[in-house]
Order: sequence, then C-alpha cells, then structure tokens
Amino acid sequence: MTVSNGAAVASLNGLYPCRNEQILQLACLVSAQAPSPPALVVHGLEATGKSTITKAVLAAGAVAHAVVQSQECITGRHLLERTVAECLDSLSEAGVHIIDRAKYARCENISALAVHLQNLLEGRGKFALVFDGIDDQRQAPTTLLPALARLSELIPNLLPVFIITSPDQRFLHKAGVPHIHFPSYTRTEVVRIVSTAPPSPVVAQSPSRETPSTENLWPRFVAAVYDSLARGAAHDVVSCRELCLKLWPSFIAPLGSGTLSTSDFARLMVTNRALFQTEDMLIDSVLDTSEPMKNSSVATIPTQLSSSDLPYYSKYLLCAAYLASYNPARQDSLLFMRSTDRKKRRRGGGGAAGKSGGSNLASSSHAGRQAKNRKIPRRLLGPGSFPIERLLAIFHAILPHRIASTADLSTQIATLAALRLLVRSGIGGSSSADMLDASVKWRVNVGWDYVVALARGVGFEITDYVLE
Repeated sequence: MTVSNGAAVASLNGLYPCRNEQILQLACLVSAQAPSPPALVVHGLEATGKSTITKAVLAAGAVAHAVVQSQECITGRHLLERTVAECLDSLSEAGVHIIDRAKYARCENISALAVHLQNLLEGRGKFALVFDGIDDQRQAPTTLLPALARLSELIPNLLPVFIITSPDQRFLHKAGVPHIHFPSYTRTEVVRIVSTAPPSPVVAQSPSRETPSTENLWPRFVAAVYDSLARGAAHDVVSCRELCLKLWPSFIAPLGSGTLSTSDFARLMVTNRALFQTEDMLIDSVLDTSEPMKNSSVATIPTQLSSSDLPYYSKYLLCAAYLASYNPARQDSLLFMRSTDRKKRRRGGGGAAGKSGGSNLASSSHAGRQAKNRKIPRRLLGPGSFPIERLLAIFHAILPHRIASTADLSTQIATLAALRLLVRSGIGGSSSADMLDASVKWRVNVGWDYVVALARGVGFEITDYVLE
C-alpha cells in the first residue's frame, strides 16, 4: 500500500472501530495499484458492518465502483438491468459522458451484461461491481452467481464483490476466490462502539441548575443494558443502540430533580431497576400500555397479540405440527414431496364414454339410497400423535428457503413444549424421556383458527396442505 492508502486505512480504523483486520484486507485486495483477484466475497451476519465498511474502503481508495442492492430486485433480469444502470450512474458521477444510454436499457441475460460492461469499461482503470445481499436475490437461477464471478475473465479491469450472509462451500464453482469474514461483535466491542457516540443530555430541570454532564454515565449504562436485556434480544450493535436510546431518557430523569448526581450510578440503577426487570421496551407497539385503558374490549388486544408473538421458525414448526397431527402419514409423500408435486396420476380408465356410462350405472344403482358412512372433517376430530422425525421432515418441506445454520430447532421445540403449544403423548411421552427420542410422540395443542392466523403471518397457505 502507498502512503495515501495507509493514511486512508488509519482514518477508517478511527471511524469503524474493532474492524482493523477487515479494513486492511479490503484495502489490499481492492487497491487500484495492486492486481485484482478474480472475485471477492465479503460475508458475515447482519449488523456486522459488511456493506458500510466495503463502501467506505472503496471510496477512500478512490476506486471506481457501483453498488447494486440485490434484495431490491424482483427478477433476475431486473438485477442485470439494475447493474447496468448503476454502472452508468457511477461513470456519470466520475465525469465520463455516455453518448447514448438508450442502447444499454435492455439486458436480458448474462451475455448481454458482459457485452455492456465491456463497452462501458474499455480502456478504464479498476472498477469494482458490488452485489450487496446477492444471496437474497429473488428468482435467481443456480448459475447466476458463478456466471457473475466469471465476468472478470472477460473484463480484466472488473472486480466483482459479493456481500452475503453465509456462503456455501464452493458456491461460485471457482477456486482462488478470497473470502473476508466479518464476525459478530463481542460484548466488549458492542459496548465500545455504542459508547463512542453518547446522546445529548435531555433532563427536566429548573432554570437555576446547570445541565449535568452524562458522558461518564453513558458507557456504564450501555454495559448495564447489554448485560440485562440486550444479551439475549438485541445483541448486535444497531439493536443495542436503539434499545439504549429508548431507555436513556427514563434512566436520567431522576437527575433533573437534583436528588441524584451523575456520580451516583449505583443509586440510579436501584431507582430505575424496573427498566431492567421488564421486557416492555423490547416490544414495539403503537399502543400506550403505560396507562390502563377504559374500554375493556380494547385493553385485551395487546394480550391477544402477544400470544402469537413467536419466532419465525417456531411459527413454521407449529404449522408443521398441526399438519402432522391432522393429516395421515401415508399422504405425506403426496403433499410435501416436491418431486411428485403437480404430477397426480389420473384415476380410472377408459374414455369419455366409459366415464359417462359408469356414472349412469352408479346413478341408477344408487338412486334413492343414501350413503351409510358420512365422513367427518379431520379438523373436527382430535389431534393425532407423530414422531419428531416426521415433524422435522414436514417443517423442511414447507419452509420456503433453506434454514440458517444458526437456528437451533431443538431449542425452539422445547420452547413450544414449555408454552404447552406442543404436548407429549403416547407411551414414550414421559417427562424424563429425551425430547428428540424416536419413542416420544407429540401432538399439537392449538386450534384451527390459531394456526391459520399464525400461517398467514408468515405468508404460508396452510389450507393447501390440510386434507378434508
């Protein structure tokens, strides 16, 4: 790196603490003076600074670049045309005059994208094409990412950069692609980052008193919030800061009366212990629950809404449990196997004449006679039991995407069992048995209306999978 690049990296380290290693790696790989790799993958969980730091490093290194927000594109063609448009805008901001933008308006496939980029970047310096959130691209074919990664073979001065959450092994079908990992922030790092920008003190006080300085209180307050509330519910930097800003005015309110000073942090904690003992601040609501409502029918709404406040995968687990309880096991292959979906075999033989003749015989033989057995809808019967393997199989079949590796399904099943939404039944249903034991049988403990509302909240049409 040159001296100017070293100064830029030092300034970025001050703006984005706890990311010195990642900034240095990005600066070396995207430097305008150094040769480029065939592609670059930046991966990590949400709120780890991937997109922000990548854009900052490209801007500080004076590298021409275009950023494509892939999650905003509806189809694959929309992504390609958006890519060309972003490249045109980036070149226009750099002072490059495009004679005719109309000929770049259509981009139907990867080949057209390669031709457009060759014409736009011919004879220019290094150009970084950043695909932010490319793993969330809708209607993306399996060959999209490998094809985008090979654009640098046709355009030597192009550097494709992919910002994703969790890369699969060899998902680009290409060797020699460097990966830069942005790990989640630790407790010390979260407290340090949030403490760097304390809010302005807003305290109700008398005009004769001076505004108390709360700079020394803010870091200790952030650490207390993280240990009590944010560790399990808002452990990333963005959520933790939002939670701290929400609790901060109530925490420093006793300073305005003059009974407490900024040095009495322990007494402030004891006075505001109710803020750290309840989880009301973690739930965003448009209803003010601080005062009781006069209308009893309206006052019950928050309680009814909180009964369906389950995690994303827990809702799908509960829908899968309902389907396993009320559908016969022999129909699982017909309902959930994607290889046999929409390929139902035509029942009965013969042509139209045979069908009409059979119907006439049936109508003549059964005329004036009612069926002896009337079928009862399965929803009106009690729930059946099922093993845990069948629950997980149905869960993976109805889930619209592959499950993240960080999701702990056994923990969520245990939570549903603790809430009595799933109950054990059968011989193996003793409380001492292992939850994932094959001998343990389960059954769902919720009704049809509850499951329909739950499925509608995640966009799952459960009525298409319930047999009458």
